[in-house]
Amino acid sequence: MADRPTERLAVADAVAAASTVSYARIVATLIRVTGDWTLAEDCAQEASALALTRWPVEGVPANPGGWLMTVARNRAIDVLRRSSVERRKLRELAVLALTGPESEPQPGTAGEGEIVDDRLRLVFTCCHPALALEARVALTLRTVCGVPTADIARAFLVTESTMARRLTRAKAKIAAAGIPYRVPTGPMLAERLPGVLAVLYLLFTRGYDADGEPAFADEAIRLARLLDRLMPGQPEVAALLALFLLQHSRRNARRDRAGNLLTLDRQDRARWDHAAIAEGVGILARVPADGPYALQARIAACHATAASAGATDWAAIAGAYDRLVRWQPSPVVELNRAVAHGYAHGPAAGLALLAAARAGGALDGYPLAVAAEAELTARRGDRERAAALFRRAADAHGGAERRALLDRADQLS
Repeated sequence: MADRPTERLAVADAVAAASTVSYARIVATLIRVTGDWTLAEDCAQEASALALTRWPVEGVPANPGGWLMTVARNRAIDVLRRSSVERRKLRELAVLALTGPESEPQPGTAGEGEIVDDRLRLVFTCCHPALALEARVALTLRTVCGVPTADIARAFLVTESTMARRLTRAKAKIAAAGIPYRVPTGPMLAERLPGVLAVLYLLFTRGYDADGEPAFADEAIRLARLLDRLMPGQPEVAALLALFLLQHSRRNARRDRAGNLLTLDRQDRARWDHAAIAEGVGILARVPADGPYALQARIAACHATAASAGATDWAAIAGAYDRLVRWQPSPVVELNRAVAHGYAHGPAAGLALLAAARAGGALDGYPLAVAAEAELTARRGDRERAAALFRRAADAHGGAERRALLDRADQLS
């Protein structure tokens, strides 16, 4: 088997798939028992490495995830035994090794609930407010999602060694500060949950941006599903999942065959993921009240359910932004509100709101504000000034976004 390249490739794919699914589960389980973050990650990685050498010879096991969990757990036992300390932890691991099934738990079993609970604890630990926001996102990607450090480093535009040091410092801070490995309850949950949702939102944004890593958006959706499953009474969790699904539904239509970005009005709506749209709308229907993510999801739903760009209910979108700006009175929300009013009530209304949003200086030099002014100016009929503004906005961008802005300028010239 090991001598045949195609079979070796199939085995490597099986290891990668099983590791992606099992990594967070293994790490979460071992952290819960040992309290040692580094040991947990090392054992998970060593299990995957051993699979690459054993599976080509012995064949892929019937339950790859269970095999990886058993190997990682046994490796942790060996390390603790050799250290001749942590006797209590060793006994706990021994109980797990003797009583824990080697197979993946079936849906609805107590084992599955424990695993899901472990992942939730891991998410809240990675997203603790004692860590900087960037460290929370990176740690979530590495520990919960199993994203390689090199890929995270590329997303943050730093070297792999720099990112490795940042991750090490974040884990050391968790240990030094005695950050508990648990999901908070009562008032503390209400205080901490927005921070967790903010991390998932940023994670999704990094994947959804024009030149971002799409896998990050997929991971954000996966984690939002997990939170929604475990916290069905939290409307903003459901709203965030709905928002992700509605936004991501357009992924396959955002570029033309040459790789150029297409604005919403130029996208082929037949290529949108209508199953994701239906799911997102269904989830949003059970969100009873407004909140920051609920309002953003309602705006996304207006776009996603419109039969054409011309059929978009811009009045409803503008009204949603009027409410959102009271929840999040930020310059970016005010900018988006101005654009929505420009489409709903005419470009003059939009430009007036944009001027008001710029009054404090917070949007000075912000390229999206320049692009918004360009679009509203074009709608008012001043094509020459609009083209100049699009070119100015393009100067602050690179890659696909720069090309899209320059194309828009050329259309108006």
